[in-house]
Amino acid sequence: MHVESRKSLSANLDTLLEQANGESLTLEGVFRGVGDKAFGLLLAILSLPSALPVPAPGYSTPFGILLAILSVQMILLRERPSLPKFAMSRKLGFSTAQKLFGAANGFLHKIEWFIHPRMAWIGKPAGRSALGWLTLIMSCLMILPIPLTNTFPAMVIFLIGVGLTEDDGLFALLASLLGIFAVAFYGYIIYLLATVGLDGVIHLKDLIQSWISK
Repeated sequence: MHVESRKSLSANLDTLLEQANGESLTLEGVFRGVGDKAFGLLLAILSLPSALPVPAPGYSTPFGILLAILSVQMILLRERPSLPKFAMSRKLGFSTAQKLFGAANGFLHKIEWFIHPRMAWIGKPAGRSALGWLTLIMSCLMILPIPLTNTFPAMVIFLIGVGLTEDDGLFALLASLLGIFAVAFYGYIIYLLATVGLDGVIHLKDLIQSWISK
């Protein structure tokens, strides 16, 4: 399995599906030829099950842990990512991958007009390390079993992955600002749990869903 770093993220996702040829995807297969955009591509893929409104239960906690591992490696300025052997063999069903990648590409096609290489700091060690710290925080929020705290941080990680893959420092910076908002939102969720209880969180969830559906 081989994807090209010069391709857009959406094109790389299409390539992964084509080369899977109807079989389940594994991280080992992705690792086999991800090129020099390995961190960005893996951040995007591992955050997808939680970032998008596509049913993929059971992925937030284990993938959040893997994202935290990748984040630490970014902070430590590793040249290439590495993951435990048990994670490398974890399978993502082909039909699930189709739904996730399809939803991701639908979103990416809408914003690709804005994405292009700029602000080269993103490819420098200091830039990648800084993004690693934010990604680590978002990964921890994904792992915690608190309502409404999976999708938002996962989307931030996905957008950071897009920025890294596309060499777009401005896009990554905008994703980082969204990450700061995610931390504030998480703090508000904690406040609701402490003062109102779970009912307050459920009410907030229903309110957000009503806004989205309008």
